[in-house]
Amino acid sequence: MASYYTLSDIAAAINGHLVGDGSYKVTAVAHPAAKAKGGDLVLATDPALMPLLEANGACVAILSAQTEVPSFLKGAILVGRSRYAMAHLTGLFEKKVVVAPGVHPSAVLEEGVEIDPTAAIGAFSYIARGARIGRGTVIHPQVYIGPEAEVGEEGLIYSGVRIGARVKIGARAIIHFNTTIGADGFSFVTPDIGSVETAKATGEVGSAQNLQLVRIASLGAVEIGDNVEIGANTSIDRGTIVSTRIGRGTKIDNQVQIGHNVVVGENCMLCGRVGIAGSSEIGNRVVLGGSVGVADHVKVGDDTVAMGMSGIAGNIPPRSLVGGAPAKPRKKFIQDLYNISRIKGLAEKVQDLSQRLDALDGGKE
Repeated sequence: MASYYTLSDIAAAINGHLVGDGSYKVTAVAHPAAKAKGGDLVLATDPALMPLLEANGACVAILSAQTEVPSFLKGAILVGRSRYAMAHLTGLFEKKVVVAPGVHPSAVLEEGVEIDPTAAIGAFSYIARGARIGRGTVIHPQVYIGPEAEVGEEGLIYSGVRIGARVKIGARAIIHFNTTIGADGFSFVTPDIGSVETAKATGEVGSAQNLQLVRIASLGAVEIGDNVEIGANTSIDRGTIVSTRIGRGTKIDNQVQIGHNVVVGENCMLCGRVGIAGSSEIGNRVVLGGSVGVADHVKVGDDTVAMGMSGIAGNIPPRSLVGGAPAKPRKKFIQDLYNISRIKGLAEKVQDLSQRLDALDGGKE
């Protein structure tokens, strides 16, 4: 990050329209509710925030393209899609934690490790035999990378991340604190037909019992495409025979669980606490809201959006908008909620009608 950017530099970087003094030096980004300091660029793309600009001493600001620039501002940048502009703006001013280039003396490298000379390996990290680290990748302290695992170029791996054997991670990955990629899948079998199989087949448990749970080993790995970001404390299990796969461009939030053999498509968004059970397939550009649960062996079609806390128990066609548990089309879900809210009133009306009928009948059965 530079010590400052001129207003014209920022306008070019975020594809905004510059008005006023392009030479103004910006050193920080500020909220309009805070008292502005010299060098602050104030974000006020919401018209409701405009009155705060003059009251808090703003000199330069980012405004909506439909806004008239106030005369008290020395300069402004007008943008269309404000959050898209913010993505570029925050990238300019992000203060990254630096890891010194090269391999820290306390790091452990086993035999056959291949590390590009431009990569950075932080203190107390452990790189197991045959692992490969690509050009420009930054490994923060206390990271474990398993045997024959691969991390592509320009990656960023934060402290506490654990990457299992033979896991393949594409270019420009960002993996946040304490995430685990490549643990064994949760896969067990009973010698005889157990309670789960019986319940699925008959709709009841019956006399079935799980008297022994036999572990199924995970022989597959995990394959992650380019430009994937994975949040903190997320777990992605390795496949049983084939690899669990995450498509390029997909973004995964904190505390997400992705089971064995799952396939997640490209440019998906999986929000916090999503859980995807084994062998499910999530299409391209799917959005799963917070705490969505997906059952095993389910297919979710491309471009589907699932509302938070949805329970997806069966296949979902492409371009669906679903909610509820079990998940159903949003319109049906909202209608059902409305009908549930009417039940109390309907029950009271039925009781009132029943009492009137009893009165008319003289109370006789």
